[in-house]
Amino acid sequence: MKQQVAILGLGTMGAGMAKNLLKAGFIVSVYNRTRAKSEQLAADGARIAATPEDAAGTADVIISMLSDEVASRATWIGENGALNSAKPGSVLVESSTVTPAWIGELAELALKKNIEFLDAPVTGSRVQAEGGQLTFLVGGDAAVIERVCPVFAAMSKETVHLGPVGSGARMKLVNNFLCGVQVASLAEGLAWIERSGLDRDQALRILKSGAPGSPLLGAISTRMVDATYDVNFLLSLMRKDLQYAGLDAETLGVELQTAMSAEARFAEAVEAGYADKDMSAVIEPLRTQSPRSPNA
Repeated sequence: MKQQVAILGLGTMGAGMAKNLLKAGFIVSVYNRTRAKSEQLAADGARIAATPEDAAGTADVIISMLSDEVASRATWIGENGALNSAKPGSVLVESSTVTPAWIGELAELALKKNIEFLDAPVTGSRVQAEGGQLTFLVGGDAAVIERVCPVFAAMSKETVHLGPVGSGARMKLVNNFLCGVQVASLAEGLAWIERSGLDRDQALRILKSGAPGSPLLGAISTRMVDATYDVNFLLSLMRKDLQYAGLDAETLGVELQTAMSAEARFAEAVEAGYADKDMSAVIEPLRTQSPRSPNA
């Protein structure tokens, strides 16, 4: 018999994950703060839960995919939190991008209730979530991962065991730190090209085929050129991830100076009204800045 699964959070990623679990035949309960997103999944067979506590009560595996640490805390341990009703022997899976410090705290709370815990953030964005092509970066006990593997398999192309609890969260922050810095530097470089008189298309062909080229540069540069900012990865969340990366690296004595610089670019874009757009919109404030006098 397939496991019962609860999905907490139906944003850009969570909705696609829930749909793939339903397609694979799992019994799925869903909770989202905005009920309308839950109702979209009811037609596919999901049970709509009124609270995280309601969603978790009968689940064998409880997965959260939330925007930030504040939302994660509220959903797991706040009023009507999922940890209140999670049954002993069930598995809590935190797939949100949060700090290893919070992961450690949540794991301890689960342990006190004889509940298993994995931190399992993902790589990939909206397209991969919808297509069941995510990669899970997992921290925790190998035997627990084995129990949850059928659930992960319905949503992903790969599950990578990185080590003890907290390893997945840290690897995800390293990943997003490098992505955020590249996106911010691309925004600066492209704005520079656009103002310089260089042929933009020619310049981008050179960059894409040369040493700076990467799948991320290719995808993001296209969105920046077309100014199409439908969300694949939310701009405000990249800003948050860069902040979390800096905090975690600092605990290990590493100062992420480039993260601070990139975060400042994303902060500018948030202030300019692009918080709810794709992260590629980070270029827009650079496009509207007035040129400085060379003698200023």
